Amino acid sequence: MPDEQKMLDSGDSLLADRIARWTAGQERFDTPIAGLSLHHWRHKTEPESYMLPPSICLIGQGRKRLLLGEEEFCYDKHQFLITSVDLPVMTHITEASEEAPYLGLTMEMNTRVITQMLVEQKMADSRVGKGQPGVAVSQITPSLLAAFIRLLDLLEEPENLAGLAPLIQQEIYYRLLVGEQGPWLRQIVSAGHHGYRMSRAIEWLKSNFKKPVKVEELAEKAGLSLSAFHSHFRSTTAMSPLQFQKRMRLNEARRLMLTEHLDASSAAFEVGYESPSQFSREYSRLFGAPPKRDISRLSQASSG
Repeated sequence: MPDEQKMLDSGDSLLADRIARWTAGQERFDTPIAGLSLHHWRHKTEPESYMLPPSICLIGQGRKRLLLGEEEFCYDKHQFLITSVDLPVMTHITEASEEAPYLGLTMEMNTRVITQMLVEQKMADSRVGKGQPGVAVSQITPSLLAAFIRLLDLLEEPENLAGLAPLIQQEIYYRLLVGEQGPWLRQIVSAGHHGYRMSRAIEWLKSNFKKPVKVEELAEKAGLSLSAFHSHFRSTTAMSPLQFQKRMRLNEARRLMLTEHLDASSAAFEVGYESPSQFSREYSRLFGAPPKRDISRLSQASSG
């Protein structure tokens, strides 16, 4: 156990060094490796709301907090955070400074590749108990940490990225599947499981979030009774389908105002709101300020 801790401490330092190197002078670096981004913050951040796809997140230095509905998940260099479905989350960095900046990475997971691995490896079906959310935090292992460090090292070899990066990513998926979160992750990608049914329902909501939601139709698509669907959806997302849709609408409206410069009323109608006043109330409740003031603050922060 002491040797394993030494390996982890050494790996944490290596991970932090590599992230710091590739993010020098910038807060975010989207690497040439599909789905892999690096993050560097020299100060704590305010809560930020966005859609997080199925991902694994590691920290080399600092600490972060994620909120899913009323559920809270905190992690640092000793843990990794994993999300199994697209989720409207709020996150903020809780530990960072000029002397010891936050250094982290996010790698989106390719669920199709994971599904194919389950078939090819003939991994035994595993069931987890009801109530497993779509977010989990687990202790990092030396082998998983080492795989990520090797993935970052490939950035030094652009000529080998296409051939080797997918292999290391598959190794990461394999280590997740045989680790503590393996049974939970398999449920999301294995047809017939409740986790898989919830992921399909969430996919439908993502594609149709502007439309009025009929939960009875969602339950029917998932092959569940209305009460069972509500229960499993809330277990996965920590919110109801209507709350989930509202978060998606508000996140998209914020993006439209910030990046496409729509006014609040136009953004509200674009994402499915019929009442601008209701939109403004719900927007203020989620983001802490009315649309115009919030977008002005974000624009000033990005330009500064």
